[in-house]
Amino acid sequence: MSPRRLLRRAVRVALATVSLGVTLATGMAADSSITMHLRQQRVDLHGKTQTSRRTAQWDPRQTAVIVCDMWDDHWCRSAARRVGEMAGPLNELLKQARKQGIFVIHAPSSVTRFYEGTLQRKRAQSAPFAKTPVPLATAPRWGTAWCWTDARHEGVLPIDDTDMGCSCSGTKCTVREAWTRQIPAIELCPEDALTDDGQETWNLLAQHGIRHVILCGVHLNMCVLGRPFAIRQMVYLGQDVVLMRDFTDTMYNPERPPGVDHFTGTDLVVGHVERFWCPSIVSTDLTDRPPFRFTEDRRDRVSR
Repeated sequence: MSPRRLLRRAVRVALATVSLGVTLATGMAADSSITMHLRQQRVDLHGKTQTSRRTAQWDPRQTAVIVCDMWDDHWCRSAARRVGEMAGPLNELLKQARKQGIFVIHAPSSVTRFYEGTLQRKRAQSAPFAKTPVPLATAPRWGTAWCWTDARHEGVLPIDDTDMGCSCSGTKCTVREAWTRQIPAIELCPEDALTDDGQETWNLLAQHGIRHVILCGVHLNMCVLGRPFAIRQMVYLGQDVVLMRDFTDTMYNPERPPGVDHFTGTDLVVGHVERFWCPSIVSTDLTDRPPFRFTEDRRDRVSR
């Protein structure tokens, strides 16, 4: 056999091997799923709260993680400190999510102009328009549209955050707009998107065939519930939504009702979400590692 024919045969074999590898990889991806351990609460006929747990299999290619308002600073010193502590572990979780094929959307509200011209911002701006099944929220609050507390859908929050929730001891922090961008410890990868706009978020979800949405970030009693890309709006839009309860925090001052420590206050709001809006999970479902826990959380036992 001539050298040229030998070369052609070698090329055909190589191409066939690559094709087989792609087929196998595609088949593996098609068969892969992530097991979500969902926790939810219901109030029974006797007025008692019942906690239920179930598992669900999600296709990672139909799943998105939305990172809410993990800014580079905050007007409250203790809130900024907790975001800084959470950012590194959350970044590691997002790495694992991407490896599994989960779409990552960064949503640092009111500071998206910092990212103008970036690949992630352009991806959100250029996603084809998709009509929403229900009208999006339009009421403004804190630089974006806002889904307000809905008395037809939920009870009052279990914590008093009317003082804006600064948990610093001594002199309370002055409310100011301290943030300029997302905290740098959370990386933006080429395949990610970035937006704080409800329509852009819906366009991205439609473009990528997303059915399941995981919300994480801060602050649960405010932005993680109310932003135009967050829990209330996603539920209204019919998405299969869950809260990642270990990667969130609240703005709650323990000096206000119900007078519990800060982290117990966060757990109470998690329970509110589980009761009225959507189930919750912990990051272990994506990482096989123990749930994240703040170092300041000194409680002997934390129900996760």
